[in-house]
Amino acid sequence: MNRKSPIWHHAGGKLRELGAESLTDAELLSILIAPGIKGKPAEGIAQEILEKFGGFKGMANQPLEKLLDIKGLADVKIIRIAAAFEIARRIVNAVLKEHEED
Repeated sequence: MNRKSPIWHHAGGKLRELGAESLTDAELLSILIAPGIKGKPAEGIAQEILEKFGGFKGMANQPLEKLLDIKGLADVKIIRIAAAFEIARRIVNAVLKEHEED
């Protein structure tokens, strides 16, 4: 039987079927900023953000106001991104603290 690879219309479907580790950085970020805007899907906006800041690490060091320069991002989407980065920061700090205690 010749099975074609599934075509996902949203990165969330790919995440659900293959797991988060299978997504690119742009696909992961696009889930936070979906649905995008007319003429520019969320993944395109996500790719623009990653290119502008050089990836997630570069984004983490930027004030939130710099994200407002990206067409397609408004307060709600920027707040989602900020929350995701804060969750990641807290996880990293918890892991570092555990290693210090060992």
